[in-house]
Amino acid sequence: MIENVGNDQVLLSKIATSNHHGENSEYFEGWKAYDRDPYHPTNNPNGVIQMGLAENQLCFDLINEWMMQNPQASICTHEGVHRFMDIAIFQDYHGLPEFRRAIAKFMGKVRDERVIFDPNRIVMSGGATGANETIIFCLANPGDVFLIPSPYYPAFYRDLGWRTGVNLVPIPCKSSNNFQITKEALESAYEDALKKDLKVKGLIITNPSNPLGTVLDKGTLRDLVTFINDKRIHLVCDEIYAATVFDPPRFTSVVEVIQDMPGIDRDLIHIIYSLSKDMGLPGFRVGIIYSYNDKVVIAARRMSSFSLVSSQTQHMLAALLSDDAFVNKFLGKSKERLSKRYHHFTGQLANVGIRCLRSNAGLYVWMNLQHLLKEATVEGELKLWKLIINQVKTNMSPGSSFHCSEPGWFRVCFANMDDDTLEKVVKSTPSPINKKRGQMELQLSFTGSDSLSISQLGSLILSPHSPSSESPLVKGRT
Repeated sequence: MIENVGNDQVLLSKIATSNHHGENSEYFEGWKAYDRDPYHPTNNPNGVIQMGLAENQLCFDLINEWMMQNPQASICTHEGVHRFMDIAIFQDYHGLPEFRRAIAKFMGKVRDERVIFDPNRIVMSGGATGANETIIFCLANPGDVFLIPSPYYPAFYRDLGWRTGVNLVPIPCKSSNNFQITKEALESAYEDALKKDLKVKGLIITNPSNPLGTVLDKGTLRDLVTFINDKRIHLVCDEIYAATVFDPPRFTSVVEVIQDMPGIDRDLIHIIYSLSKDMGLPGFRVGIIYSYNDKVVIAARRMSSFSLVSSQTQHMLAALLSDDAFVNKFLGKSKERLSKRYHHFTGQLANVGIRCLRSNAGLYVWMNLQHLLKEATVEGELKLWKLIINQVKTNMSPGSSFHCSEPGWFRVCFANMDDDTLEKVVKSTPSPINKKRGQMELQLSFTGSDSLSISQLGSLILSPHSPSSESPLVKGRT
């Protein structure tokens, strides 16, 4: 156990002693609950199920198959060891040329080859986290602010502000229009920031959205580009979920949009990408900055020496991503499997009266549990969240951790488990939702003999907490 030192405020830096990392948010607390008591179908069937991690585990069979067929891609195999010294010795922080060419080609293919990316503008970083922080270091100074539509990824406070000193100003979006950003809300947030004497350096968007799982249409993107161009501020587009779009409408990149906007200052446009979500490779820590601003590319490349992608990883991925047949197969199968997961999961929820925001991308659903709150407040939402963690033994992330302005929404991830686990998660006995004394009551089927007494969770109580195929009915009560 690490203990706090009483005089650490004197001994350590302000960054080391600050709470701005965000580790104490409910988003990360849910992860900690899982880490303390992780679910396993045989070793720990009563543990916490991880549905708070946006990870794509649906296509590892394809990657494993490719690796078996291409052992020369690894320098740690008999077929590839002849390249060991070439890859192991010092590499320039520009990155292996073949890696940058492969990444640029892959980024274009993910965007249906409607755009072309220049390998010379590819800057590496240690995952999207490192890429996001690096771009902010390049664009802003401590105390500056960026506008960002809410709800948004909880760890952005860490990624964008913890060490840079930059602050985020939410642009509240409402469920009444499916959380779409409006010109009025954008302009209002900008003007309010100026009235507070804040220096607005840019706008940050995630497309596809995390946590909504929706994509921005071309008209909205044009409006956003026009806005930042008129205000002379930067636009940072996080496109790390670009290849997770599994149903229409298709994904439109900001790179495609600006091709038809000749009067736009491209020096203000920057893209963040990674292989963590689209390829399901977060452990490889591959983050990419792509900027049209030459000075940003130079500065970001200098900063990247603090968080490079290992040359061994670059070498293997260059071979993988250069295989057109594999990439085409992977992208097609990934979309197919994500679509199947999404429709199966949301269909099960709909059967028991729980609805989700209609989405077509991402590795999660944005689930509405407002009807289960005792009170429509953040406090009411967190009470429900704690009950889900502690009694239902499922980690899902409350909307307040995403800075959602409306209590009762939750992000639930569905692609970070195998088919068998998901089947146990969604296994329930369809039964009507009855109202008794103003409370919800629902009967569910569990794969075991354990009975849970829990709050108004509808059939969200979808937990595989015992091995028996014969299951009792469990009632959810307040």
